[in-house]
Amino acid sequence: MACCDEPQLIPVRDAIARMQVAVQSVSDTETVALPDLLDRITAEPVRAGFNVPGYDNSAMDGYALRADDAGQPLIVVGQSLAGHRFEGELQPGQCVRIMTGATIPAGADAVVMQENTKVNGDSIKVLKSPSAGENIRRAGEDISKGQEVFPAGYRFGPIDLALLASLGLAEATVQRRLKVAVLSTGDELTPPGQPLKDGHIYDSNRYGIIAILQRLNVDVLDLGLIPDQPDAIRAALERAGSEADAVVSSGGVSVGDADYVKDILGELGEIGFWKVAIKPGKPFAFGHLGRAVFFGLPGNPVSSMVTLHQLALPILRTMAGEAPEPPLQITAKATSGYKKRPGRQDFQRATLRCVDGENQVGSNGAQGSGVLTSFLGANAYTVLEAERGKVEAGEFVTVIPFDRFIT
Repeated sequence: MACCDEPQLIPVRDAIARMQVAVQSVSDTETVALPDLLDRITAEPVRAGFNVPGYDNSAMDGYALRADDAGQPLIVVGQSLAGHRFEGELQPGQCVRIMTGATIPAGADAVVMQENTKVNGDSIKVLKSPSAGENIRRAGEDISKGQEVFPAGYRFGPIDLALLASLGLAEATVQRRLKVAVLSTGDELTPPGQPLKDGHIYDSNRYGIIAILQRLNVDVLDLGLIPDQPDAIRAALERAGSEADAVVSSGGVSVGDADYVKDILGELGEIGFWKVAIKPGKPFAFGHLGRAVFFGLPGNPVSSMVTLHQLALPILRTMAGEAPEPPLQITAKATSGYKKRPGRQDFQRATLRCVDGENQVGSNGAQGSGVLTSFLGANAYTVLEAERGKVEAGEFVTVIPFDRFIT
């Protein structure tokens, strides 16, 4: 069977493309105060209202002077401190003591570092002459008035908040938070903290899913653990479809007799597609449920995390109003072999290192869809193309480093 010949098995790239055109970004906006803007997404471009810096200032502690005067003794006629400028105009043969960040006095065109001067009472001798413009930071050198600093669809990070503050902005207009409903299904699942019966496992997927969504900074509606009962699943999905923008379900989208989620989704909404040529995580469902977009993740823990990260998360970011860049992909030499059969694009957990200037990547142990420990110590995916087979040590492979949503 050739790659992706299995009925309804969609290549990863095609699945993402189909989901992107099937969703819309939130349209509601709100104005949020600066301290609360971390990880919020801009609803409109942010422009500078003035130059940054707003005035020519010194990049060094030293003396402001006329560069042409540096070859003669100079009289110190005052000082310019940050927040306390020298009010006069520098005349030939004069200089002004100046501190880093202080305004360049009128008439000065250079700053000599204090290490390159010798002080003699109220005069100095310049030991190393500066050139015109040396050690001066010009007004607007960082940001010019009217410049677009942040485009629409930009997610604010920590340094961005400092930059907003430097622009004097105490608030910004951002998209409202996306609301995502989360549920797990399965009679074999037990809530953490409860005694574990024979043949049962703990519900781990929901906690990983919610943690990743918290990194995305969405509002999470946790619908909890739903038993494999059609009425209970139907009630949970109806609520999710009416209250949330998106629904992330774990389990119940395979072909087992008790896998009801996909069937009930077909009754209440519509299934866009089911089954993707990805490993781990082939039984991934996408569709619509009421006003919400539906993502049905597989029940196996690693499959659930990988499909959320690689398939659902890019779409959720689009729905949240973000315009994310494609993930960084690099080429590295495999230090270990990889088992693989052609047919599905494989995302194997791996450890990426730079050794003697060369990118090297190795498998992070057992890669089974239930082996969550394959993520421990890993910092990247080794991404093996759908048509690729077994990889020998020494071959070159594509690597996607983990981002902040998964680490």
